[in-house]
Amino acid sequence: MKELKTDILIIGGGVGGCAAALAAASSFQVILTEESDWIGGQLTSQATPPDEHGWIEGFGCTKSYRKFRNEVRQYYKNNRPLTKKAKANPFLNPGNGWVSPLCAEPIVYLRVLEAGLAEYVQKGNLTILTEHFPVSADTNGDKVKSVTLRNLQSGDDVTIRAEYFVDATELGELLSLTKTEFVTGSESQKETGEPSAKEFAEPNNSQAFSVCFAMSYHEGENHTIEKPQNYEFWRDFVPNLTPAWSGKLLSLSGVNPRTMQPIKYNFAPHKEENKAFAGLWTYRRILHRENFVANTYDIDITLVNYPQIDYFLKDLSNAETYEEKRRFVDEAKQLSLSFLYWLQTEAGFASLKLRGDVAGTRDGLAKMPYVRESRRIKAEFTVLEHHVSAACRRNEIHAEKFADSVGIGFYRIDLHPTVGGDNYLDVEALPFQIPLGALIPERIENLLPACKNIGTTHVTNGCYRLHPIEWNIGEAAGNLAAFCLEKNVKPREVRNDAKLLGEFQDLLIRKGFELEWRENLNLADGEPHRHAM
Repeated sequence: MKELKTDILIIGGGVGGCAAALAAASSFQVILTEESDWIGGQLTSQATPPDEHGWIEGFGCTKSYRKFRNEVRQYYKNNRPLTKKAKANPFLNPGNGWVSPLCAEPIVYLRVLEAGLAEYVQKGNLTILTEHFPVSADTNGDKVKSVTLRNLQSGDDVTIRAEYFVDATELGELLSLTKTEFVTGSESQKETGEPSAKEFAEPNNSQAFSVCFAMSYHEGENHTIEKPQNYEFWRDFVPNLTPAWSGKLLSLSGVNPRTMQPIKYNFAPHKEENKAFAGLWTYRRILHRENFVANTYDIDITLVNYPQIDYFLKDLSNAETYEEKRRFVDEAKQLSLSFLYWLQTEAGFASLKLRGDVAGTRDGLAKMPYVRESRRIKAEFTVLEHHVSAACRRNEIHAEKFADSVGIGFYRIDLHPTVGGDNYLDVEALPFQIPLGALIPERIENLLPACKNIGTTHVTNGCYRLHPIEWNIGEAAGNLAAFCLEKNVKPREVRNDAKLLGEFQDLLIRKGFELEWRENLNLADGEPHRHAM
């Protein structure tokens, strides 16, 4: 078996993993591994443009995340035939999608991420191993010694030894392999004291995940796909949720996550107004033909991450083997294809075309599932609903202030339907901080979480899971591992020693982290473009 050694091993090349690599590879040897053949996670292989708050253009994220966003825009200005108006727009939104001020093609996010990491690859500080999945780990007491990964193409295994291990996988894969204490699903109200928690803990009650896809509309053409194998099941499927769903899942109806009242979705390819809440077509549109010179693109491209493809029959975070996980994902793919087929046949949109070229796949669907909930570490500090909920903190404009802050974020507490039968949970949150204590496992000394696997609950995961927050978490984890190596200290020492904590926070500030929200905030200005799907 092949063996490698590095200073820091980052398992998972999603948003948090890439941010961790950018932070750590400037000072230490880093290996970054990724299950897919694309790094970038939510932005690329999961085909989901970033869900962001309304202040994102000016503040509320790290300097490196803002640089990434600017470089995405510059990529379009350098490599796409934009109109003069679009090229001059400092806040260019290539797709003019209303979920985010930066809706772009997955391949562009990928190219920008690769370019950002290329400097460290060329210097020899960073090695990227795609199509590698962790299968086992070796531990000694409270320390991880090595992780073994399988090359998904060749079937060969490689064991990698490191001083620090960063779990940036979408499902917290390293937590179970390393026997790091973790939780899944929903905690009980007795455990957390949260108003929105359930009476009893339900470890298998995670949120739905989705297999997204891109599509375009070609008037007068018929692009109907082959009838999916499980189409009849999904065509007739009525979610058994509490509170009740509005009817069949495959329809242009649903429920409003905030009011739980039935709603009708507007879906009109190429005919929806270019404004917020216009409809599903413009929701995650990633290419808007009006941004490009005439006769360049005669169609728009949009990404489907709608309620109709939420798969909540199986709990992906509790899949016991890689093979079982892939079976769950394959079942979710059947739902996504069934929804497209339903749109093409029953809803009368035969001109919709599945765009595998945009997703980078033969089956037309995203390479990886869009995951909303992961295994979560049992941490030195766990963020609870009363720390961030507006209802729990009446007449305040900030969430709980944490002395060990390593970043900030803002999003509603937004939970999708769950495997256990819970319908949406949508709770207003206040602009919040990311406490360092939530990144430190209660026992293991040299493993750090870098995305949705931090010390949150089932409830608060709903506002800490979005793209810019995951980037901040990953970047903080990468910096923390490097800081600990440089100072020869442990992560929990950094948190619990005032001098070390001050040094670390000063380092983050110098690197462009924002650790506190501004005092004068108009919450209406920062309202997320929409609840996250």
